[in-house]
Amino acid sequence: MREGVRPSGLARLWQATLNSLRGLALCYRSEAAFRQEAWLALVLVPAGLWLGQNGVERVLLVGSLLLLMIVELLNTAVEVVVDRIGLERHPLSGFAKDVGSAAVLFALVLVGGTWLLVLWDHPVAAAAIALAR
Repeated sequence: MREGVRPSGLARLWQATLNSLRGLALCYRSEAAFRQEAWLALVLVPAGLWLGQNGVERVLLVGSLLLLMIVELLNTAVEVVVDRIGLERHPLSGFAKDVGSAAVLFALVLVGGTWLLVLWDHPVAAAAIALAR
């Protein structure tokens, strides 16, 4: 790409896709929490597609997992920017990181609550509860 010339059309879309994939790879390599969530999604996305009894349930189950990963990516971006600005301790740096962490916590609660509420009356859950008795 020439200096000062920005791609447009399909070239811009291709470059944006490469940037996104690079961001995912960097986050996967550097963040243990993101790796854990990626592996969790690898198992739970197919399970959500299978367990959801209609389109709305499938979107809720899978969408909550994707939202968790989005929030984790944004939290990582905040942490990286704060660390880039300076490694010395500052109350605003801690505040930004803590707020990002709180957002991840809420996303995790959303995932757990969504899966619990959607699957509460699910036939597979009912059979598992019956077997446990």
